[in-house]
Amino acid sequence: MAKINRIELLARQTVEGFISGRHQSPYRGYSAEFAEHREYAPGDDLRDLDWQVYAKSDRYYIKQYIEETNLRATILLDASGSMSYRGENAAKHQGQPLSKFEYARFLAASLTRLLLNQQDAVGLVTYDNAIRNYIPSRTRTNHMNVLLEAMFNTTPGEESALAPVFHEVAERIHRRGLLIIISDLFDKPEEILKALHHFRFRKHEIILMHVMADEELTFPFKHWSQFQDLEQNGNHLEIDPESLRSAYLREVRTFLDAIEKGCGEMRIDYVPFSTRQDFDLALASYLAHRKSLVRR
Repeated sequence: MAKINRIELLARQTVEGFISGRHQSPYRGYSAEFAEHREYAPGDDLRDLDWQVYAKSDRYYIKQYIEETNLRATILLDASGSMSYRGENAAKHQGQPLSKFEYARFLAASLTRLLLNQQDAVGLVTYDNAIRNYIPSRTRTNHMNVLLEAMFNTTPGEESALAPVFHEVAERIHRRGLLIIISDLFDKPEEILKALHHFRFRKHEIILMHVMADEELTFPFKHWSQFQDLEQNGNHLEIDPESLRSAYLREVRTFLDAIEKGCGEMRIDYVPFSTRQDFDLALASYLAHRKSLVRR
């Protein structure tokens, strides 16, 4: 947390908010950051006239400024059954490998603290095949406890149904802001991308944090094994992983490429995470990179 708290999470596009903060607003105000001039019109406040421009041009111009405002963020935390997978190669917490959900929950908690420390408004959606918790964005002093309690009382449950949930969230959040999606994205890529397009149509900025276990990315299994479906009880297969490795890795690569390409076309930050990485280092690295892009 000490590493992460030194880095601000700044919006790349204009956002809407209610209090003074660090993020550029679409509204015209009269704060410290100059935006542009416009010609004086009857009824404008004379205090906003730029007398230096008048002295040079003998014409009246009003100074316009960009209001600095807070960010409104909503974290979408995937709590579907597949997120309970705990690979042996995962980073450890208190001596135990982290499941994908535990890893995602640490990411969500870290971002929540970071955003609230910046006086930004933060909300939370947990979901599997339906919305399980919906907590609107707020900046209240006790809101951190409300969000953390919801996160830590959530356990992975039903089958994945990301696209319908995303469409519902898009209809619920009327004020544009930042959406941080943390998921293993176990759904059809074309349906996911359609749902993400719905968010972009609503003018939201999106960070898509794709959390996968190292075993899902490398398929290191060598011996006949039983593979258990984590979203449908009793559904399992006995297979020889050696015979499937190349085909499996090809399918995974096709899936990842489709998601990354679609996100690039929609100007969505696509951030892959492997649970093998320490979450704090991986998150700090991404935020530092994002900050460098915003500051350019």
